[in-house]
Amino acid sequence: MLDRVMLTNDDGIDAPGMAVLEQIALEIAREVWVVAPEHDQSGQSHAISLHHALRISVRGERRFGITGTPGDCAAMGICHLMKDNLPDLVLSGVNRGLNLGMETVFSGTVGGAMTAMMLGIPALALSQAFTKRDDVPWDTARTLGAETIRKLLAIGWSKRAILNINFPPIPAQEVGPMTLARQGEGMLAGMFVDTRVDPRGMEYHWLNFRRGDIKQGPESDYTALRAGRIVVSPLRYDRTDNDAYGDLAAHLPRLEG
Repeated sequence: MLDRVMLTNDDGIDAPGMAVLEQIALEIAREVWVVAPEHDQSGQSHAISLHHALRISVRGERRFGITGTPGDCAAMGICHLMKDNLPDLVLSGVNRGLNLGMETVFSGTVGGAMTAMMLGIPALALSQAFTKRDDVPWDTARTLGAETIRKLLAIGWSKRAILNINFPPIPAQEVGPMTLARQGEGMLAGMFVDTRVDPRGMEYHWLNFRRGDIKQGPESDYTALRAGRIVVSPLRYDRTDNDAYGDLAAHLPRLEG
């Protein structure tokens, strides 16, 4: 049993996934702190607020809403609200929808966990996949979440990485074993701009992703999720591409030592 954990997310402090995460956390820790955005911050990645002030609203005992991003919440929790009694673990989620492949680059759920890791606290990002937007199978994450976290804590992992966990969109009793996977290519095939006109005749724009059936490669997270597994992928900040590095090394000098 952990002494204390801190929870954050990108869907907002009142999102159903946060209620699920609180239930999971109470099974693994004596003390649960919630430091989460006041409003939906999906797609904010690792962003932190440098050009405007942050405000805190007290939502209950050890429960705080922040007018900022998931990264802001991780920093506010670790560097301010819990600085005298740091959490043993940060959990970010449970996200409404999967976070796999290239989409992890944009994910605020992953970003909150990554910021916590950067500040020296082990962190997990948790997401619940769904097939119908109005019927998210929260019971799968709720039922399997605590057991999954306990197993990963028993194994341990590098301090330079977070673990990105995705629960498949099927009933808990049908879920296969927890499976290690690499970040795949994902399903993002591009972006498009949806332009509309408001009641005053002014144009406004929505950014949207275009998705496609893209080959994922070996041991990919998408392949594991489609097989009905709980998917675990270690992610880190270092995005150096070794193949490109090798190609460029034949033409550019490197600083030795």
